[in-house]
Amino acid sequence: MTRHPGGEALTKKLLELGGLSPCRVLDMGAGDGETVSLLRSLGFDAVGIDKNGTDGIVRGDFFRCPYPDRSFDAVLSECAFFVSGDPCAALREAARLLPPGGKLLVSDVNFEKSEGMKATITSAGFRVLVFEDETDAWRKYYIECLWNGTADPICTYARGRKCGYYLAVCERI
Repeated sequence: MTRHPGGEALTKKLLELGGLSPCRVLDMGAGDGETVSLLRSLGFDAVGIDKNGTDGIVRGDFFRCPYPDRSFDAVLSECAFFVSGDPCAALREAARLLPPGGKLLVSDVNFEKSEGMKATITSAGFRVLVFEDETDAWRKYYIECLWNGTADPICTYARGRKCGYYLAVCERI
């Protein structure tokens, strides 16, 4: 089972919406490396960072990545920034790692209205280019996790709370 709503199809949609061609990209909150593997198979020079680290994924804190300023053309994050406890810090770190014009691709659950998520993103130095509601993909994922008994911490955190799931393509200002 995929570790984020919509799986590979939603990741590919995010890449398409972002108009990304192969470039140097960092997956912040890479988990087991599922998306990094996909990116590499598509020709991207992909690197991942996650608190647990796995084979091929750097173990580290995505609030303080071990990379120099402006070292990536794009940053991608799926189900990590807005459940991290400090989405503003995660977004500031992504902004640090991108040059002006660099792309930020986010798919994430959010517990406030879409306007609040957009405001959080723009306050970190990004222009929102595309913003789509994929809450139906979140609902399907959530139900499958509950049904299969594989509900991870995000599902536990979401229980009883109204939330949305959004795709955002942003550009570093």
